[in-house]
This record gives sequence, structure tokens and C-alpha cells, in this order.
Amino acid sequence: MAEPAWVKFLEDNRGLVILFFCLPASFIFNLLLQLRNWTYKKIYGNALNHNAEVKRIQKQVTKWSKQDPDNRKLLCTARPNWLSLSTPDNRKLLCTARPNWLSLSTKFFRKNECHRISVDLFNILELDERNLTVRVEPMVTVGDITEYLIPRGYTLAVTLEIADATLGGLAMGTGMTTYSHKVGLYHENIVSYEVILGDSSVVKASQDENEELYRTLPWSHGSLGFLVALTVKIIKIKPYVKLTYTPVEGQKNYCDLIRKLSGANDRNDQVPDYVEATIYTKNKAVVMSGEFCEFDENIPVNHITKWYKPWFYKHTESALVKGSFTELIPLREYLLRHNRAIFWVVESMIPFGNHPIFRLFFGWLLPPKPAFLKFTTTPGVRAFTFTRQVFQDIVLPLTELERQIDVSEKLFEAYPLLVYPCRVYDHGDDSGQLKRPPSKYLVPGADYAMYNDLGVYGVPGYVKNKQKYNPVQAMRDMEKFTRDVGGFSFLYADIFMTREEFEEMFDLSLYEKVRRKYYAEGAFPHLYEKVKPEIDVFKIGEKYKTE
Repeated sequence: MAEPAWVKFLEDNRGLVILFFCLPASFIFNLLLQLRNWTYKKIYGNALNHNAEVKRIQKQVTKWSKQDPDNRKLLCTARPNWLSLSTPDNRKLLCTARPNWLSLSTKFFRKNECHRISVDLFNILELDERNLTVRVEPMVTVGDITEYLIPRGYTLAVTLEIADATLGGLAMGTGMTTYSHKVGLYHENIVSYEVILGDSSVVKASQDENEELYRTLPWSHGSLGFLVALTVKIIKIKPYVKLTYTPVEGQKNYCDLIRKLSGANDRNDQVPDYVEATIYTKNKAVVMSGEFCEFDENIPVNHITKWYKPWFYKHTESALVKGSFTELIPLREYLLRHNRAIFWVVESMIPFGNHPIFRLFFGWLLPPKPAFLKFTTTPGVRAFTFTRQVFQDIVLPLTELERQIDVSEKLFEAYPLLVYPCRVYDHGDDSGQLKRPPSKYLVPGADYAMYNDLGVYGVPGYVKNKQKYNPVQAMRDMEKFTRDVGGFSFLYADIFMTREEFEEMFDLSLYEKVRRKYYAEGAFPHLYEKVKPEIDVFKIGEKYKTE
């Protein structure tokens, strides 16, 4: 596939282009977003204004519902107009007016023909210290909630590492963190959702109210209604995490250690508060275990998020040379430890980004804001970079960790790999889109199986070495392996499955019933249509086959 000259120039000089244009521009862009959000919170930051905003959204949906059903547009989230969308019967999608470049998704859902619904909900509404919950509006970010909760002695049970991720986005999708081996996926820790349906009514979904809707809102990606508030579990904390870095050689050795620390071998609540691993080669990894801790003058404190500090995964890698060590990390800094380098994705954009001189003088500009990067991505750039990188989080049974690594190496030849252990609970049949884990994976004596997130990010080795590589076939092979072992893909990233393959990975039986019962049919796009790539991945795959 011939490479345009301008694309080759950008590829050859991408570090300098990002340094002198993207980083300063994204920094200014972010300041403007922060000013906008701050202004909104000052004007509308209370429960009364929340109720008024919900009513305003309802009025918009009511107005939409009075249009001619044969001609009115369907409901969907808004996208830039230059992304085309073809829908049957000339109907269009109703959407929030929040641009997709404000979300932490790597894909673009085409919504240029939308009936746009403005949803401006950025506030933290209520902290319930007795019941250990916090009620928030959907556009509250991870950065916002950690800044609010941690000084009060709490944090979310599941907190994503990227500050710009929204709690509503995580609720409608899902997420996990290094505490998930104790509490499961993000949605397991949501007490209730408040949603505006396609008939403009507001309903609360919990284990006691509208239970079927409650079970299907996770993994629905906004295809069932407009989320206007959610109540999430919080946990009590101490100010520091005492983190121990353990370098391990030998694939079986580090896999066994991860399983042991996470409690995958038997039901065991006496496990570290935080467990994760970074795999640097097939035979070398650093396994990290952390505990909530008070200040201890005998243990060094590391402020890992300072702009001049090494990127976290590089700091972790040092354990392979100097051996095991332990340090204290302030909790909020630990929770956002991967934010500056977006795990290790920034290295593919700025190869010299971890150099001490760069960090000292320019580190304060990191990370480049996902919002800005998406805002400035044209369809041409999107289609081209799609073939040059991989950004996937795949959830697989922890007992299959060795096979996961082998398959990933064969298909992508991309290191490091991220591993987070996570409980996946067995809620029985009709429990939502996430299938119940196969019985062979259940932890003895428990109602859950121990899975893990396998994070594969960056430029595949085949691309770096200019070898033959079909990105579509590689991901389709990974998805087949995932289906075969009872795993599932996070849907914020590109998927490469047909509709039939998608329905093999996920159980849509209850979801389809809920769509009919709660007025989503004819109002919101179907889940598969919402999460499939806006570009024709199969056509791209065929092109690579013929070359």
C-alpha cells in the first residue's frame, strides 16, 4: 500500500511535529476545556440545577418524539459532520451534543446525521459516607473524582488510570484497575443508574428497581438511553500505597506469581490491595503488589507523577536491573501513574519523550490530550494509522495467561504487555451482555473466576521492522482466540468481528428484550452498530491479503 509523501514525512518526524505543535496546542486546548467546565460547575454546580438540566434534556427528547416516526432521526451521540453515516429509511440518530473527541475511545462512531441532544452534566452531586457511595453526573472525570475523594479519605473501588476518562463513559462501557482482583469490573461497583429513555421518562435502575435495565446498561455504550447520574461504591483508604516491585524471569514463574498474589488459585481475601504486572519480554516481567499505608519514614517516597520523573513503566523496568525494591507512592499519584505516558503509547509518538532533558523542559506538557488528538484526526489519518498501531484491552481467563502471551507475541510482536487480574462474577443466565464465566475457570469455593486484562498498546514489531503484517487478520485471530477461551474485548477500542461473531462473544438476549421494553428500539442505535469501526476493516484486510 503506497504511502503518501506527507504521511511519510509526519512518520519520519512525528516526535518533532508533536513536540512543537501537538503538545503546545493540546495544552492550550485543555486549558480552554478546563475553563469551560469550571465555568459550568460554578454556574450549575448543585442538585437543583441537576434536576433542571435533566428536565431540559427530557424536553428535548419529548420534542423529538413528537416528530413523524417515518422521518425523525434516531438517537445517538454527536460526532463531527465529516464522518458519514448511512441508516435505513433515511432516519437519523439522536445523540448527545458532546463531541466524540471528548471521550477516551479510540474509535469514531459516525454520527454526521444526528438529532443532537445537549447533555451538560459535569458535577459531583452527593457523598454518602455512611453507605460508602458517591453520586455523580456522567461527565465527571477520573481526575475530578480522585481530586475530590482522596482528601476526604476515600477513592472509587475501581479507578481508571487516565485522568480524562469519564465516570459515565466507564459506566456505559466498563473498566478495571489493579484493585479489580478484589471487587471485579467497574460496573460491579455501580449501585444505581439514572437514565432518560427514548420516551423521555427518567428511570432509576438498580438491583431493586428496573433490574433488567440495570443488568444491561453496562456494555451498552449509550445504546439504551441517556445516562444523567450514577451512584458508585467508594472505599476507605490511607494516604499512601506501599508498592513492591518484583522482577521475575521465566514465563511460568511470573504467571504463577500473578495468580498467587491475585487469589486465583483459591478463594482468599488476604491478598494485596493492588496487583499488576508489566511484561517486557516473553521471559521477563516485573510484578507489582501494593498495600494502603500510612507514612513510614523508613520507606522512600516517590512522587511518580512529577513532570521530570521517568515514565512509570520505565521506572518499573529498572527493577529488572537493580532487583526488587519497595517505595511509598501518594495514592492519587499511584492511581494516575500511567497517565503521563498513556501507559507507553506516548513513546510511539515521541521516541525521545523519556529522555531526562525532554522531561525536565517539556515533561509538563504531557500527556497529549486524547480530546485534542481526536479533534484533529481526519478520516485519512485515521485510516492510515489504523494499520500502523494496536491499542487493545482484552479480558481473558488468568489460567490461560501463558497462552495469551504466546498468541499476542505471534500476532503483534509488541511489548511491553499490561496485566491486571480481575474477578468476573457468575451472575447466572440473563445477566447482561457479559457471558457468565465457564465453570472450569471458577475459583474453588467462589462465585467468580479470575480473569485478567491483557493490554497490548503501541506499534507492532512487524511494522517497526517493515515486515509483512495484516493488522485486520492479526486482530481477527486474537478475537477468535478470545472467543474460544471464553474471554471478551473491551469495546472502546476497534473491533474486527462480524455481527455473528460479536453475538458469539457477547450475550445479547436480555439486551434485545430490554431495548424493546425500555423504548430503545427506533430511538437509539444497536450496540453492534455503536461499537463497530467507522472504517471498513474487512476491506482493509483484503487489501493487505493481495499485496
